[in-house]
Amino acid sequence: MKCIHRSIDYRHGEGEVVLMAEEPEDMWHAYNLIQVGDTLKSTTIRKVQTQSATGSVANSKIRTTLTLKLEDIDFDTQACVLRVKGRNVQENQYVKMGAYHTIDLEMNRKFTLRKVEWDSVAVDRLELACDPTQSADLAAVIMQEGLAYICLVTSSMTLTRAKIEINIPRKRRGDCSQHDKGIKRYYDQVMQAIIRHVNFDVVKCVLVASPGFLKNQFFEWMIAEAVKNDNRLLMDNKSKFLLIHSSSGHKHALKELLSDASVGHRLADTKAASEVRALDSFYQMLQTDPNRALYGYNHVEKANSLQAIETLLISDELFRARDVATRKKYVALVDSVKNNNGDVKVFSSLHVSGEQLGQLTGIAALLRFPIDDDLIADSDSDSDT
Repeated sequence: MKCIHRSIDYRHGEGEVVLMAEEPEDMWHAYNLIQVGDTLKSTTIRKVQTQSATGSVANSKIRTTLTLKLEDIDFDTQACVLRVKGRNVQENQYVKMGAYHTIDLEMNRKFTLRKVEWDSVAVDRLELACDPTQSADLAAVIMQEGLAYICLVTSSMTLTRAKIEINIPRKRRGDCSQHDKGIKRYYDQVMQAIIRHVNFDVVKCVLVASPGFLKNQFFEWMIAEAVKNDNRLLMDNKSKFLLIHSSSGHKHALKELLSDASVGHRLADTKAASEVRALDSFYQMLQTDPNRALYGYNHVEKANSLQAIETLLISDELFRARDVATRKKYVALVDSVKNNNGDVKVFSSLHVSGEQLGQLTGIAALLRFPIDDDLIADSDSDSDT
């Protein structure tokens, strides 16, 4: 995300920024920044009718700049398209004041976002979006015979760049030629997808995972092909490939890959791996010392009031609440944990780890010291009353 201009009064919270999305992931950051009630200014296509002196009516499409008070925000996770809807609040020769309009935010086209209050979570998201060091530093090839997924794991989301499905003929007694041809065609498509979608200048590690020995056979074939065809891209980056076992060749196996100790060692400094480690620590603590692992807003808030939170795990989905009071409640909790020297990890709901956290109400905490069940029960009874 490119930040062209920033004018925020951090003391009172009001201000505006001019941004431009440069890649699909930036649309996800924009989706987390933009809230109902914000004001957004951008260019859009509007269909207008013009009437000539003779009375004939002609329809045409023109590009105009509109400023909308937002009432609805929609994000297509597969196409990475962000669509906002609201009322026009600035005079325009083509659109009346108060008229509804929808704007599709486009790549490489700037837009101005104005908020009445830039809270700490919004400012952190802005800093994250505009940090040029944030990029996809992990790629994963998850495969089983005839099926493969090529995924890029960024700091905010998991992008499926290619899905390969090929019908491979079965081996026949005394004749394996059709099966071998099918396997070779399958390997070739997976290799071409890796070359096309993985940027080795940025990616630190490429996980190749499958049940059984398919991953080993594919990797040996790919390197042999690279040597035969003098493909320097694959040969020079051979050391970045990490072969690992998975229970299946489907996308959901990515969670178990990121939890693997050997993968965690290679990806020690990436945000995706740190989120998975934090969630694993939470589950382990829940088994070994359940009084030091809590989830649900009431329980976590009670622990925070005792300054007991060491690590707060929270889903970014909670900050997209339409109710302003609900969003402020979670922002205040994050600020309070930080002020008490706690660590806050904001999970992306598009990551497998974020999906898991969402099943635990979207908020959980690892504590510095155990809290008795009686205190938690008191907080539940207080909230019921």
